[in-house]
Amino acid sequence: MIPPIAKLLFRNLVHGPHTMAEKSLPDPDGLAELAAALGERARARLGRSLSIRAVDAGSCNGCELEIHSVNHPVYDLERFGIRFVASPRHADVLLVTGPVTVNMAEALRRTVEATPEPRWVVAMGDCGKDGGCFAGSYAVLGGVHEVVPVDLHIPGCPPSPRQILAGLLALLDSVDKG
Repeated sequence: MIPPIAKLLFRNLVHGPHTMAEKSLPDPDGLAELAAALGERARARLGRSLSIRAVDAGSCNGCELEIHSVNHPVYDLERFGIRFVASPRHADVLLVTGPVTVNMAEALRRTVEATPEPRWVVAMGDCGKDGGCFAGSYAVLGGVHEVVPVDLHIPGCPPSPRQILAGLLALLDSVDKG
């Protein structure tokens, strides 16, 4: 009798790894153009790269997975001069995910205060807008705007990487228009 692990190893050695079909990969040209436009607008507006600090105010981590997606090698924002930073003191944009929980409200306020001007607060996802599926919970205050002023909302549950890029581009365009 062959042990199950041996069958699994044999099957993987014979058939090779499973990979994504080419048609399911994101459109690299459209995303590259969108990310390049975002990088150019950031340099024109700020004179340097755009720095983003992601803040989880109580989310289910769906939005964080999309933030990781927009920063991994397929989208690779860093090649366009857009980077995620570890400290709000180095950030231009606070990308806030999730509904604001009671326990995170003060931390969110302090994070906004620690971010130098000009700063922009972006509420990401449906939960960031109005609490989403967590609205009405005893542990949730509501959307991000209930605690701090919000400059832009990126809708979706969760928003796709393309929506994140388009939202950040819209933010910089709206800032340029006054």
